[in-house]
Amino acid sequence: MPYWQSAKIVCGMRIITKRKLVEFWTRGRSDAKQPLIEWHQKTEAANWSMLPDVRRTFAHADQVGRLTVFNIKGNDYRLVVRIEYQLHLVFIRWLGTHDEYGRGDWKNDTWY
Repeated sequence: MPYWQSAKIVCGMRIITKRKLVEFWTRGRSDAKQPLIEWHQKTEAANWSMLPDVRRTFAHADQVGRLTVFNIKGNDYRLVVRIEYQLHLVFIRWLGTHDEYGRGDWKNDTWY
């Protein structure tokens, strides 16, 4: 078997999709732009295989069912993602204010 078929090459996490982040900060949440860019860069560079790995990068990441919740810009915004560790994929499921998160708006997502 050729080496490229048997080797497992890991080059960080792949985020699906950055477009959701850009749409968020261009729709009146410009204060979230830099913190979201930083989250994106750190996540792309990460090699997570379980929640403790995530918490080494983002100490306040929380697991809620099959989803992971990140505080963005202190505690102003919440980012809800689904992480497929074995595939090194991060699916952005919901992004909103802390108040919207508290009302449970993110639970309307069909992936929850």
